[in-house]
Amino acid sequence: MRVLFCASEIFGHAKSGGLADVAYSLVQVLSKYTQIVSVMPFYTFMDKKAYQKSAINFSVELGGAEYEIELYESLDRGVKSYFVHCALLSSTKEMYGDESGEYANNDIRFAIFSAAVVKLATILKIELIHANDWHSALVPLFVKRADLGIKTIFTIHNLAYQGVFEKNSLSRIGIEEKYFTMEALEFYGKVNFLKAGIIFSDMITTVSPTYAKEILTKEFGCGLEGLLMANRHKLTGIMNGIDTDVFDPQNDKALWSPFGADSLKNKYKNKKEFQKEIALRDVKKPLFIMISRMVHQKGFDLLLESLHDFLKEDINFVLLANGEESYKKRVQSYEAEYKNFKFLSGYKEELSHQIYAAGDFLLMPSLYEPCGLNQMIAARYGTIPIVHKVGGLADSVHEKKMQCARGFLFSKPTKKALLMAIKRALRLKKESKKFNDMISFNMNCDFSFEKSALLYYKLYKKVL
Repeated sequence: MRVLFCASEIFGHAKSGGLADVAYSLVQVLSKYTQIVSVMPFYTFMDKKAYQKSAINFSVELGGAEYEIELYESLDRGVKSYFVHCALLSSTKEMYGDESGEYANNDIRFAIFSAAVVKLATILKIELIHANDWHSALVPLFVKRADLGIKTIFTIHNLAYQGVFEKNSLSRIGIEEKYFTMEALEFYGKVNFLKAGIIFSDMITTVSPTYAKEILTKEFGCGLEGLLMANRHKLTGIMNGIDTDVFDPQNDKALWSPFGADSLKNKYKNKKEFQKEIALRDVKKPLFIMISRMVHQKGFDLLLESLHDFLKEDINFVLLANGEESYKKRVQSYEAEYKNFKFLSGYKEELSHQIYAAGDFLLMPSLYEPCGLNQMIAARYGTIPIVHKVGGLADSVHEKKMQCARGFLFSKPTKKALLMAIKRALRLKKESKKFNDMISFNMNCDFSFEKSALLYYKLYKKVL
């Protein structure tokens, strides 16, 4: 079968979150089972010299306007990727928005991308398109409307981000008024791109089994629980994995000292060097880490509510994060007050690897988490996860079962529940053999995309 995988970001080219990692790693493994190529937008911050200009060029028409499309190509570990360049799509400084918020023309930008994906699929004689999140959610609609006979699978990575625009967006993106109904794109008087992916795709997936169940409820459905219930016959959850070549503590060049499950002394060397690097004292104290975006979803209100009590414990805490300025200022005030807390603003891939390797425990107090990759990366680097029992965290971290990964969970997003989980972790840390046994167990777990890719491949065959 011939498959086209489209996403708004792919690791190695553009990344704002876990979608980029999945779009890269899942496709790499899927390429062992089927013919597959990737496509994403070409953004202005990407270097054209690093890509080959494609012989394929065309135009797409939306709302009576014609948009010229140039394609660029790259080949990575045998997988070809295409990059859609169009003046309107590609000219923004960032992918989705800036300090002022989301770009006002994101509707037409990603409608152009979706239209280009469909046109490319026809040129390449693609049999199935795998679209991801709202940025490519119009793809299933464009395919069905043109009666192309191409099958579509739509993956929801985070239901909270839906691509909602004013009604006048319809004329700009060339979609007829007949689609502005509750049964199609209409959403409280506005246009909702994500609805197109849910309604017009042949199959819907989410990035973990638990999240697939959660989004059918009012608590996690983000206003679309009724629509998802109506489409639950084509909804399934497939757990993400991580790229175990990229995240490999035995061969990670970012680390001071590579290590494995049988060489945990070298993990301690990374902790020692990292704390020296950031001027954090007392290397024998348990080191808690958190690598995240500063948004409500990631549990930052809960973290800040708990931080005074947490930092009074005999621990060190390192936070690597970027995001909302209001959170940043509050976090900086804690850093000024407590010597055992370091806040590293922003995000750097190499630095994140060093933090994973140095940590003893990872905090993930997310209010909801469709899948989460940090808990799997941390476990692979011998850092034990402490997580809120939701979504993919509930599927991948286990406290009372000998399943991968082992860690600590709290069921309610409250200060009391979080601090109790932290205290359980601290008790474990005092029992060095049990602590090291859990680390070794986690490091021997299989967090790769092999299982996920096989499930997707079976789904592809079922749809076709």
